[in-house]
Amino acid sequence: MRILHVVPTYVPAFRYGGPIYATHGLCKALARRGHDVHVFTTNVDGGNDSDVPLERPVDLDGVKVWYFPSKRMRRLYWSPSLKRALREQTGMFDLLHLHSIFLWPTWAAARSATREKVPYVISPRGMLVKELINRKSRRIKSAWIALIERNNIERAAGIHFTSKMEADEVFRFGFKLPRIFIVPNGVDSETEDKDGPESELPPQVVHSIKNKPFLLFLSRINWKKGLDRLIPAMSYITGTHLVIAGNDEEDYIPRLETMAIKQGVRDRITFTGPVYGDSKKALLRHATALVLPSYSENFGNAVLEAMAAGCPAVVTPEVGIADIVKEYAAGMVVPGDPEVLGRQLRDLLLQPERLKEMGRKGKKAVREHFTWDAVAGLMERSYRDMVRDSY
Repeated sequence: MRILHVVPTYVPAFRYGGPIYATHGLCKALARRGHDVHVFTTNVDGGNDSDVPLERPVDLDGVKVWYFPSKRMRRLYWSPSLKRALREQTGMFDLLHLHSIFLWPTWAAARSATREKVPYVISPRGMLVKELINRKSRRIKSAWIALIERNNIERAAGIHFTSKMEADEVFRFGFKLPRIFIVPNGVDSETEDKDGPESELPPQVVHSIKNKPFLLFLSRINWKKGLDRLIPAMSYITGTHLVIAGNDEEDYIPRLETMAIKQGVRDRITFTGPVYGDSKKALLRHATALVLPSYSENFGNAVLEAMAAGCPAVVTPEVGIADIVKEYAAGMVVPGDPEVLGRQLRDLLLQPERLKEMGRKGKKAVREHFTWDAVAGLMERSYRDMVRDSY
């Protein structure tokens, strides 16, 4: 198949977190399976632009990536040249896969696909959550849904979700839904190979933990990630450090530091900033457990990466991957109340053999079910069904 993915930002704009990794992981796995995979995206990278060629395909792991400039209305990723490319090329593809909502590229691509009678799939990537919309930009997003997004969703050939939890949430909006299907995210097969040489931990982590066990939080630093649950939980745990690794786009860390001081745990917390590549792998390999106590998470890529590295995962029920953690006994699903979370983490840390067994089971589950090649096979079958049904 000839498949076009449309996503507002892409590699190397890793500051935008999980959707960047997930979209590229899927695209390169589809390319390995013999599909002609293209990506239309912008060069936006925060307040800067990615240093990439513009308006021509760039080969990235077998994927043909087209970057287009966005000079105005950058928060919506508006790009006249991307619009022109959609108008000229949409009809050349068998299917479009759109990886966002509430943003201009999805609207433009959905309109172009409808005009050319090409089936398209939308992945909301965790953005269709009533509580989150009500908490932030409720009026603007409600208006966008009424004027734009409802049509985009109802005209789609299918809506892709990464977890049952994410799929359940969309029914609250009252859309006339097309076909919905659940395909999880994956990890690269090389990521889950823990048998190679150990990478070194970031220097500030080595200095802070002094060979003591540590818990790891690995995600964007954002209110919805539940750090206001995890930091107070640390007051119920002794002898263990907490490493918080992630990009802070919203200047949230000062508030967290104040919280940690009030809880009397500031000396047992290290903020590393964003970590990539070998440093991230090293953190996952050395951590006693990964903790993701989010208020809302459509999937939770970091949890899958932890499982691949043999690191147990502790998540709250609001994390989409919680069902996978529970099904494969790769960690624990714990309520987000700080006292409950803290006490259960404390008890788990006293059971080293149980932790090792969780790590082994998580790694086995990834090898058997959650590599990107396995996930791409599931996605491919859904694509073929939608293309077939469109004729």
